[in-house]
Amino acid sequence: MFFTIYGDSQYGTLIFEDNFERVESQELKDEPGNEWTTSSEKTAKGHKQVDLKEGHLYIYTHAEANHATSVRHAFNFKDGSIGLRLMFDHEKESIKLNFTDMNEKSVHAGHLFNVELSTTAVKFSDLKTGVMNLKIRKAKKDHLLTAEQKKMLSTKHKTFPHKLEAKTWHDIIATVKGNTVQCRINGKIIGEFESEGIGHESKSLIRLLVAKTVHVDDVKIWKKN
Repeated sequence: MFFTIYGDSQYGTLIFEDNFERVESQELKDEPGNEWTTSSEKTAKGHKQVDLKEGHLYIYTHAEANHATSVRHAFNFKDGSIGLRLMFDHEKESIKLNFTDMNEKSVHAGHLFNVELSTTAVKFSDLKTGVMNLKIRKAKKDHLLTAEQKKMLSTKHKTFPHKLEAKTWHDIIATVKGNTVQCRINGKIIGEFESEGIGHESKSLIRLLVAKTVHVDDVKIWKKN
């Protein structure tokens, strides 16, 4: 696979990996194992949304869910990389790699920034100093955003058009260095984005956020510092 072709060492020290080569004890509830947790009890009335399937993780959102499915794992770095393989079944599907610090109280639900991958683009979003900042979030909800705040928010995301073929596995690596996050797909750098919130001192939780369906395998996390 891509990670071994290019070598792990350039990404830092490997602190977590999962190839999902295991089976569940039952098929009624989420049971991803290896200390992964999910949102299904809270957002989908306990319906199963995560399945270990043919040696990989299949994530989908139940019809009764009120939120995208969230599959989560703890880690800790300031700078480092998260790699995985993913496959979409259909067009118009996406997954967000949501970097989080639940101890950061200036933002809603710990959101720091996203790397969002779809069949058409890669989108980076600084949430900490953007739409998930509590003051900004309240002003937006109350329809009180100033012209200056709206202008600021327009700088907190950047999209790079990029076609990802459905029904094909793709190798993804998101690398964080200082205030910059970069995304590499199948060995090629697709784009990078610089914003203050990305430089947050401690990224401590990764959420895989899926609105429809996605297949995920071979997750690796490397720490630089």
